Amino acid sequence: MFKKYEITEQKDLTKEISLISVYAPFIARKAKAGQFVILRVDEAGERIPLTISSCRDDCVTVIFQKIGATTMALGELGKGDCLQDFVGPLGRPTEIDRCSRVAVLGGGLGCAIALPIAKAFHELGVEVDLIGGFKTKDIIILEDEMKAACTNLYICTDDGSYGFSGFVTGKLEELVESGVKYDKVFAIGPLLMMKFACRLTAKYDLPTVVSMNPIMIDGTGMCGCCRVTVDGQVRFACVDGPDFDGHKVDFDETIARAATYKEFEIRQKEAHICRLRGAVNG
Repeated sequence: MFKKYEITEQKDLTKEISLISVYAPFIARKAKAGQFVILRVDEAGERIPLTISSCRDDCVTVIFQKIGATTMALGELGKGDCLQDFVGPLGRPTEIDRCSRVAVLGGGLGCAIALPIAKAFHELGVEVDLIGGFKTKDIIILEDEMKAACTNLYICTDDGSYGFSGFVTGKLEELVESGVKYDKVFAIGPLLMMKFACRLTAKYDLPTVVSMNPIMIDGTGMCGCCRVTVDGQVRFACVDGPDFDGHKVDFDETIARAATYKEFEIRQKEAHICRLRGAVNG
């Protein structure tokens, strides 16, 4: 029997991106595509949100990029280690409805969030075009899993080292211009990627849903940190989202807010690296 919030699997997908599965049966049995968890690595740690990538055998899988002190600390844990907290499922599930055809765009790590959405539509019998974008071939993740979760998989690389040469928006426009008709588009990834995806889909009058992942603390709407402006009104990503109508999101405001703690995060990451070096050299 596993212990509470025990890590049952750990895998490095790239140098910066890792996967862990956590024993959390109550969450695993209720979680749906689009929902997330909030976790703490240890008692002194900060709370961070991570979208659920999949659930199986009472375990919840999340995929994360080691870009800050907390995610770096999370990346140092291995199979058998336990997390301090693991709360969820949080947020509103993605609306999965029966339609003819959808396009699901994932940018980098966003592919881990796009995967369960594509899979849910695919299992419902919907034709799914999954378009995954990466900077280069060496950092592609989840290709086999994405291929199994859709009708057609298109991998794009910024440098043209694999698949379609260019951004996911370029591939989507190519498909639309070729005559493919979509009932809905989902765009999940960096804010700039989602912003330009929505600009493109607005041009073709395609309904578009984006998944917002702003700064978040409690996950219950109390702190207000995850507020986003949608259609001129304040919404909270943790309870009203994380999915929103992409054509109504104020991306410029969200991008500016996302940079608020950038310098602090860099200092925390550097301090964490220094502590690691001290531990190794000591």
